[in-house]
Amino acid sequence: MAKTSAKLTARRKRIKRIRKNIFGTSEKPRMRVFRSNRHISVQIIDDEKQMTLAAASSEGKDLEGVTVENKCDQAKKVGEAIAKKALAAGIGSVIFDRGGNLYHGRVKAFSEGAREGGLKF
Repeated sequence: MAKTSAKLTARRKRIKRIRKNIFGTSEKPRMRVFRSNRHISVQIIDDEKQMTLAAASSEGKDLEGVTVENKCDQAKKVGEAIAKKALAAGIGSVIFDRGGNLYHGRVKAFSEGAREGGLKF
């Protein structure tokens, strides 16, 4: 069994604390961000039906053919891509779930890209 680090334990505690207050509905689904060392991915989730309505990632087809200089630019492009998919699915407003990450750097760049794309949160 692998040991968990103090950072991972603290992040899991933050996720639990955030998720107590955030719940996505059909009218206003939850937009969940996952940030790894290399990539960023996002899902728009309806918690009532327990289904993913839209998803985008920096690894998939969403950024195919797009050149980016750094990871913040990459996150901003993913934000624009998810906004485009959400508006196509009829979702205009979401609840932002930063996934235990600080609202800084790539997470902030992602949210700015999504807002520029037309999502409201």
